[in-house]
Amino acid sequence: MRFLLPPSEGKTAPRRGAPLELTGLSFPELTEPRRLVLDALTTLCTSDPGGACAVLGLTSNQSAEVVRNQNLRSAPTAPAWQIYSGVLYGQLDAASLSAAQRARLAGRVWIASALFGFVGFTDHIPAYRLSGETALPGIGSLSRFWRDSLTPLLLGGDESELIVDLRSGSYVKLGPLPAAMAQRAVATRVLQQMPSGPPKLITHFNKATKGRILRAVAQHSGRLRTIEDLAQLIATLGANVTLIPPARAGQPQQLDIVVEVA
Repeated sequence: MRFLLPPSEGKTAPRRGAPLELTGLSFPELTEPRRLVLDALTTLCTSDPGGACAVLGLTSNQSAEVVRNQNLRSAPTAPAWQIYSGVLYGQLDAASLSAAQRARLAGRVWIASALFGFVGFTDHIPAYRLSGETALPGIGSLSRFWRDSLTPLLLGGDESELIVDLRSGSYVKLGPLPAAMAQRAVATRVLQQMPSGPPKLITHFNKATKGRILRAVAQHSGRLRTIEDLAQLIATLGANVTLIPPARAGQPQQLDIVVEVA
C-alpha cells in the first residue's frame, strides 16, 4: 500500500546537516527536472527579491523566505518528515514513533513537492518556499511542468499495490493519477459531522485526520493490503468510513471519512 501525501507550507529549517544532494534523493529519474526548478527558483530569489515575493505569493513581512530560497544549495538538510511541520505532520508526530515505525512509512510514503516532484519520507531536503500553484520564470506553471514526469512515475512499481491519495488539489495537479491505475487507487475525502445537516469539508480537520491516519498506519503491524483493511483501521480512530465507487471509468474510488469534532 502506497500513500501519496501533500507537503506543508510550514517547514522547520534544520540548524545543521549536509547540503542538498539532488542525486541522493529518491526517484533519480527526477534529478534533471528538479535541477531546472531549483535553478529557476534560486535565480528568481537572488536576482529579483521583490519580484520573487509577488511570484511566490509572499508579503513584505515574509522576505526571509526569499532569502532562504536564495541559499537552497548550501542550506542544511534533514529528513523530509522533519522538514514538513504543518497540521498533518504535527498529528503524524513522526519523531515520537519508533525507528521501525518510521521505516514502515519510509517504504510506503511519497510526498508531493513543487520543488522536487516527489520525495521519499526520509529523503534529506532543505526548508524551502514554493507552492504547487506557482508559475516560475523560465519554467511556467509547475503543475504543467511536473505532470509529464510524475504521472508516468506513478505507474511504476508493483501493479497489485493499492495507491491511497491523500494529496490536496494543487498537488494532485502536479501528478494526476493515470486512468490506467484507477482500479487500484483510492482518493480520500475528510468531512466533519455537523450538529445538523450533512457533513462538511473543513481544511484543518482534513489535514489533522490524515496525519492521524498515517500515524495509525505506522503503528499497525498487521495486514494492510486492501481498501477494506485501510477502512477498518481508520474506523478504529472513531471515524465513519464509506467507500464510494468511481463516477466514471478511469477515476479512482473515493473513501469518505466522516469525523466528529467536539
